[in-house]
Amino acid sequence: MAVEKHLKVTGTSSVSWKDAIVQTVNEASKTIDYLTSVTVLEQKAKINGKKITEYSVDLDLSFVIDRDRD
Repeated sequence: MAVEKHLKVTGTSSVSWKDAIVQTVNEASKTIDYLTSVTVLEQKAKINGKKITEYSVDLDLSFVIDRDRD
């Protein structure tokens, strides 16, 4: 039987929302094994003057729990 767990994480980028998503998943995959999916929950941005200076995303990451892990 497979059991999935969900984890809410937030990441940022100065480039784009897509970059924020990619970088956040990349960072999470360094410490979380068996990632299976990502859902974008929210996108936000900080504005300075007339320009977006920071893109932020809230993500729901899913991963399978390894029951045989020591």
